[in-house]
Amino acid sequence: MPDHLRFFESPAGITALALPFDYQQSVEDWSALRKRMVRQVPPEFTRDEWAYLATFLERENLFNPFLATFGTEVAAPDQTPNLLYRPRGPIAVWLPNNVSLLGPLTLILLSLTGQPIRLKLGSSAQDLTSAFLQYAMANLPQGELKEYLTTQVKAEVFSREDPRQQELTNDAKIRIIFGSDAAAEAIHKLLHPLESLGFSFVDRESEAWLEQGALNKQVLTTLIKVFAIYGQAGCTSPKRVVLLDGSDAAVRRLRDDLLDLWPTVIAEKTPMHTASANVMAEQWARALGWDAQRTPDNTALLACGTQGLPSFDGLMTLRIQGASRKQALVDLPPNIQTIGHALESPHDPAWLKLLAGSRVRRFVDLSRMHHFGSIWDGQEFWRQCFEPMEVGI
Repeated sequence: MPDHLRFFESPAGITALALPFDYQQSVEDWSALRKRMVRQVPPEFTRDEWAYLATFLERENLFNPFLATFGTEVAAPDQTPNLLYRPRGPIAVWLPNNVSLLGPLTLILLSLTGQPIRLKLGSSAQDLTSAFLQYAMANLPQGELKEYLTTQVKAEVFSREDPRQQELTNDAKIRIIFGSDAAAEAIHKLLHPLESLGFSFVDRESEAWLEQGALNKQVLTTLIKVFAIYGQAGCTSPKRVVLLDGSDAAVRRLRDDLLDLWPTVIAEKTPMHTASANVMAEQWARALGWDAQRTPDNTALLACGTQGLPSFDGLMTLRIQGASRKQALVDLPPNIQTIGHALESPHDPAWLKLLAGSRVRRFVDLSRMHHFGSIWDGQEFWRQCFEPMEVGI
């Protein structure tokens, strides 16, 4: 039963929030864990993954869902709140096979609702969720957060045919699914409470849009890091880079600058199967008319091409093209999610007008392409973990 009552103020009025735990203390405990994380990287994580998790645990980032959803916290008001929000109940999460870091990120965010969580882990993904849980349990101080993770969070791996698939939906008031369109459809067809809510985060593609005047070494370094962590496997990884109003010569210069910089940014040794796949992807790209070159260490394939060339896939392939703003918008894939940008004037309202009628779900700075938050794919899934009750006199 919720026994912590907090009050928030926004232009819409006063909101009360009932929680089963002290959310401020939980944020402080997560933040304290972050300080320990800088000392050592567990073997299950790459340095980039661990650094991203540590950044995600910053106090301001964890307080932001409360600020964005309810407003600024205030002392108990004299007036009656307009709304009382209370947790809906148990949450079930299906995680994907291709982006294993989503597990820890989702767990952290949902822990701030205080509700029981069951996570179905990707059957062929590296289990970073369990690894992070074990690390947290070993390093968090005694308190409500540690008790919550011990008693209210369960992470499992099982097949689609396993009876536990149905068990996840039986009592879940929130269903959150990361995966293919078909997988999401099948899970939502399972028996579930009529009043429960379902969220589907399915097949998506992303792009990076750059302007010549915004290019510098830091931007190129960020682009390399954003792409290299997942390649094309992640829905927030750029499958294509668009140099806005860039000539063919400018596109090739951009590609060559990335090739030169790549070995100084990516230190990990390239697995043999990745290097072999890149050799095959290079041959395929050139057969289709792309000017494709592998990075010096075979980590990735960078392919320049003009408008109208057939597209092609490759796990570590990054396509680079020039296009006008209008053409770039027309060429967006139907399942576009994120555009990560490096622009000369990102605050120009013309960008909002251009994108207002598009299918784009996120238009963010290049460095924030992988930044997971309480709003995802245009859905306020974190807010919906709470149900509003109208109150007043």
